Amino acid sequence: MHASAYLAALSLTLLACSQQPAETATTARATPPPTTQAPAPFPETFEAGSKGAYEEADEPLATGPWHFQDALIGSSPQDHKAGERAARLRSLGRLSMRFDAKAGVRRITISAAAYGTDGPSTWELWLSRDGGRSFARTGAPVLTSGPVLTPHVFAGLANSPLRLEIRKTSGPKTRLDIDDIILETATGPAVAVGGSATGGYFENRDQPQTPGTNSQTPGTNNQAPTTPAQDPNDSNLALGNPSGATSDPANATNYLLVHPEFTIGYNAPRGIPTWVSWHLDRADVGQAPRQNNFRPDAALPRQFYQLTPASYKNSGFDKGHNCPSGDRTADLDANSATFLMTNMVPQAPRNNQQAWAHLEEYGRSQVQRGQEIYLIMGSYGRGGTGTNGFAQSLDQGRVTVPARLWKVMVILPDGTNDLQRISSDPSVRVLAIDTPNDNTINPDWKQYLTSVDKIEAATGLDLLSTLPRDTQARLQKLVDTGRAQ
Repeated sequence: MHASAYLAALSLTLLACSQQPAETATTARATPPPTTQAPAPFPETFEAGSKGAYEEADEPLATGPWHFQDALIGSSPQDHKAGERAARLRSLGRLSMRFDAKAGVRRITISAAAYGTDGPSTWELWLSRDGGRSFARTGAPVLTSGPVLTPHVFAGLANSPLRLEIRKTSGPKTRLDIDDIILETATGPAVAVGGSATGGYFENRDQPQTPGTNSQTPGTNNQAPTTPAQDPNDSNLALGNPSGATSDPANATNYLLVHPEFTIGYNAPRGIPTWVSWHLDRADVGQAPRQNNFRPDAALPRQFYQLTPASYKNSGFDKGHNCPSGDRTADLDANSATFLMTNMVPQAPRNNQQAWAHLEEYGRSQVQRGQEIYLIMGSYGRGGTGTNGFAQSLDQGRVTVPARLWKVMVILPDGTNDLQRISSDPSVRVLAIDTPNDNTINPDWKQYLTSVDKIEAATGLDLLSTLPRDTQARLQKLVDTGRAQ
């Protein structure tokens, strides 16, 4: 090589290194040629990728084409990963599917860690059901810190094809590793059904797009900044995460457990949920028969004790649903999910079969009248009275018998933009009850009407936390009459 050519190459190398002093970047390469290889089922492990620069571009991966914005494929020792590679996001980076996963996705799991020794990063998962034209956030924002890849579970949208986008929302001084994106259906891993093998854009199908360019403001990734209207499959956590539960298995007393049918704040040492949150409208109520297949919840971390129906055997307490079987009768899978043992609490039979059953029927009757409901149920305290008398725990102390059971129901006319309407519509009702876990309970649930404020004071939870503060203050002090309005 001539000296001048050598010096020029050396100058370019030094310049590239000086632009990323804190990272070891992978080798960048030109835009890949189109591929006709069939997409692989999830998980997406990023092992097939080699995008080594942060510039916005598409990248063909095993599951299909993905779009990287302020993101690359990291393979350095500072990247925390399950194999040889992981996605690395900096600044306000985004990682987006450029294809649809087949309808039927019920659970999404994404593993994340801080890059190297960087500080915490916040990120969000957004989902699209219209080929990438619009996205809506699902679940709560995730705060990721530390070098250990931690899985985070979100509910899918079982009735439609979907694509996902991961959005880093913290500042530019931290970087985030993402690995092992898992999309699961009832029958196994999801697989792509639509998209472009070359990684082309899909957001605006009415106008031609040039790969690597946007028809809107640069950096917006062809998505409007407005929040899309809500729909019947809204997040079960639309009204907030009452205890700030996380999907960190080390957080055993406040573990976030996400199922498509409901979301749980689970207390593993107590063996019962602290709270369960879900949404109910006509789309959830159908003709599916009650499954009665009580069983352990395989989604629990391995180190948590697995309750079985035998944990309640001969205890004098019912396996009381938090999210009721009757609220999930649209299909067999949805109804079956309500019989997971993580959805159960030891409940005095008369409480469960009379007062509570009547309240659940009342809620479904409101849905039949054109309402939709956001529900949160929980329990607190220790010690209740069943048919065998007073007890504090079951299964050799592994299952706490709560002293009280409560429920909050936010009832509004079925529609869209629910959070806005809850704040502005005077017809919105907030019905709250707090009952003793006692077999002598009055079967009329209206005798136990209370306010959200009082439930919060008793439990230490923060209910309705996604609503504006003035709306919370107004609604949480109300005591409903228990009558349709």
